[in-house]
Amino acid sequence: MQATQDIGRNAAALQRGGRPAAEEAIIDVNRVRAGTKLGFLGPAVFALAAIGLAPLIFAIWTSLYNYNLTKLANMRFIGLGNYAAVFTDPVFWQAMGRTFTMLVIALPVQIALGMGIALLLHQPGLGFLKTLARLSLVIPMATTYAVVGLLGQVMFNLKYGVVNQLLGFIGIDAVNWLGVPAYAFATIIFWDIWQWTPFCALVFLAGLTTVPMEIEEAARLETKSWWTVLRHIQLPFLVPGLTAVLILRTADTLKQFDMVFTMTRGGPGSSTELISLLIQRIGFRAFDQGLASAQAVVLLVITIVLSRLYIRIFYREV
Repeated sequence: MQATQDIGRNAAALQRGGRPAAEEAIIDVNRVRAGTKLGFLGPAVFALAAIGLAPLIFAIWTSLYNYNLTKLANMRFIGLGNYAAVFTDPVFWQAMGRTFTMLVIALPVQIALGMGIALLLHQPGLGFLKTLARLSLVIPMATTYAVVGLLGQVMFNLKYGVVNQLLGFIGIDAVNWLGVPAYAFATIIFWDIWQWTPFCALVFLAGLTTVPMEIEEAARLETKSWWTVLRHIQLPFLVPGLTAVLILRTADTLKQFDMVFTMTRGGPGSSTELISLLIQRIGFRAFDQGLASAQAVVLLVITIVLSRLYIRIFYREV
């Protein structure tokens, strides 16, 4: 009887050009779900737009103007003038060269060491030592950049640094790590490797846990070569993590500021002035916000291009 009444109501609704009751109920449920999603995601989307999108739009707008904080009365639209100044500025390209040199040296070392640590911790056994090692990997990357820079400044101090004291114990004279341009640049690279190798290790270790245990055990029974197991069994599962490491570490290195600033201030001279330190100097010491914004936008475009290249070249579904 109830089914007959429902059929009659649906037929009457169709004759009036409306929807059946069941369809109306589905639409109401979809509306409630859409409202729930909007209620949960709306504040987060708004916060991300306010924190990330709004400053980006302001930076792009500023880069099109002659915008100097000390000469606001002379502010005027100059189009791509700041970008032309960036591309013809040798200081910009020198800073970019130092940044990419740090990237090319530090990133492969971090990946190689991180993968080696991950493979060691993936081996069966070790018990509590494995757990302790995993916990210790979190400490360097959990420490803020500024604190890491201050720690490096103290450890590599010419007179009181721990590093020179250890060298003295084995009969080597103290080295002015932060006072000689070549040594200072090598020191910040070494310190970046120390801080972020554990991050690479944890990402690769997470990738190794996704390898099917039965396949890995069968491969180990078939061959004693660890390289064969790594290449044909483990590496395919590490490629997504490798892509993530490449993207994140490239972006972090290109915008590296806190650690280097607190450690060397970009010196001695300009030997450790990376691109982020140059942008800070132009924008907040010379107060040329227009030129600094143009430099930041160029850096953003380079980062996006490199990220797309990493995804296109390295990323494959398992």
